Amino acid sequence: MKTKDPIALQPGSRAPDFSALDQHGKLHTLHSLLATKRPLVLYFYPKDHTPGCTRQACAFRDLYSSFAAIPVTLCGISPDSTASHARFAEKYQLPFTLLSDENKTIAQAYGTYVQKKLYGKVHMGIERTTFVISPDGSIRYIFRRVSPDSHPQEILETLRQA
Repeated sequence: MKTKDPIALQPGSRAPDFSALDQHGKLHTLHSLLATKRPLVLYFYPKDHTPGCTRQACAFRDLYSSFAAIPVTLCGISPDSTASHARFAEKYQLPFTLLSDENKTIAQAYGTYVQKKLYGKVHMGIERTTFVISPDGSIRYIFRRVSPDSHPQEILETLRQA
C-alpha cells in the first residue's frame, strides 16, 4: 500500500542523501547508487536473521533477476552491523547490497525510525518501508508498513507497470 510519509517525504520529494557501508565494507552514497542511471529500490527492515526480515530478503533474492531485468538497483538497509549483514547475505545467498545504519541517521532522515508498540510496550524501531528513487534523486514511490512476504512482488509489479 502506498501512503504518505509522516515526515513530509512524498513521491516527488528529493531523497535524503546518505553514506553507509555495505556487507563488504564498501562505502555507498545515494549518488553512487544512482550513478547507474537506474531507479533505486531502497528497503528498510528492522533486523537481520529475524523471521520476517529473512522472508522479505529471500523474497527479494528470489525475484532478483526480475528486478535486474527492469533494470533497477536493489538495496536493503537496517541498523545491523556490516559483519551481521555479511553473515546474513552469505547464509541466505543475497545477491544485493545491504547497508549498515547502526546510528539510525539514515532511517531518521527517511522517517522509518518510528515509535512502535509491541505487546502493549512502546519503543522506537525501524518501520518496514520501501522507497523507489528515480535516477534524478526524486522519490517515485513510498510503501509503508509492508508485509515481508508479499511486498517484494508488489514492488516488482508496480515497477513493471510504471
